[in-house]
Amino acid sequence: MMKRRTVLSGALVSGLALLSAGGLAWAQAPAPYEPNQEMIDAAKKEGTVVWYTATDVQVSEKVGNAFEAKYPGIKVQVERSGSERVFQRISQEYGSGIHKADVIETSDAVHFLLFKRQGWLQPAVPSDVAKSWPAQVKDPDGQFAAYRAHLSVIGYNTQQVKKEEAPKSHADLLDPKWRNRIVKAHPGYSGTIMTGTHALSEALGWDYFEKLGKQRVMQVQSSTEPPKKLAQGERSVMADGNEYNMFMLKESGVPVEIVYATEGTPIAIGHAGLLKNAPHPNAAKLFYAFLFSRDTQQLISDVGGLRSFHPEVKEKEGRTPLSKIKILYSDPAKLEPQIEEIKKKYEVNFGT
Repeated sequence: MMKRRTVLSGALVSGLALLSAGGLAWAQAPAPYEPNQEMIDAAKKEGTVVWYTATDVQVSEKVGNAFEAKYPGIKVQVERSGSERVFQRISQEYGSGIHKADVIETSDAVHFLLFKRQGWLQPAVPSDVAKSWPAQVKDPDGQFAAYRAHLSVIGYNTQQVKKEEAPKSHADLLDPKWRNRIVKAHPGYSGTIMTGTHALSEALGWDYFEKLGKQRVMQVQSSTEPPKKLAQGERSVMADGNEYNMFMLKESGVPVEIVYATEGTPIAIGHAGLLKNAPHPNAAKLFYAFLFSRDTQQLISDVGGLRSFHPEVKEKEGRTPLSKIKILYSDPAKLEPQIEEIKKKYEVNFGT
């Protein structure tokens, strides 16, 4: 199992050296911290922690419930939305001097380059991050770290599509037989899909999206939605969507199957950070450390199918390790100036 974990971390790290390329001035990170009784008592007096997150609501609420069970008297207010909506919300609030959120997490690494540049993050380094996270997946200034990673995969409903007929590549989705049968998420809403769109446009070119747009695709917003459309039988195939939602559905007996495309599968890194003007600073710091603890990281792997950097986390049997998947990476520093152009190009083919 340790060999698998080493391979997993190595595969993720190879795509994340990019964060130091964001053009930001680095400084020394603060000393690592562990929650202590004084912090816990102060957090209980505050009574609440507000978490803006892009992780699927079933997973994020289980994390919140686990925190409430460990620290009775502190309520977790989970505010879940797609990454782009989370980004827009915090930008609007901070731009107006409104400070509601304590901890923020999205699946778009570009967001954290921007949050840092705006001075919205409070440096904080939980001890688990300091001890176990590779340097390439945590901010050198201690302002954010990789809370999770997941893939954006192709998938299909096994009751509607036979295994031998299922698509094996992105190119296969262009076959006329899939017209009116595909569901797809939107990069203007989902950070996962923005990252994936960038990676695929570099690997396959925009011609791919132009052709896919002619397949009469069902357009949804969040990357959590295509797997659910498959599960409900509303569409037979998904062009993209969260791997972790597919894990949850499949392992609960829903007739869906994951496809790791031959051309490669995009990966999205979800970072988390502590907000500088957190209204519940002690509860925020306590919750932030909790997110990176072994128990929480094991929970998001088991329940959510997310990929973790914690060396003690063990993946469920039956899940394909990253070492056997061709991964497509997206460089956040390169993606950042292209975001609006990508949205415009995408909407020409798929609508808003």
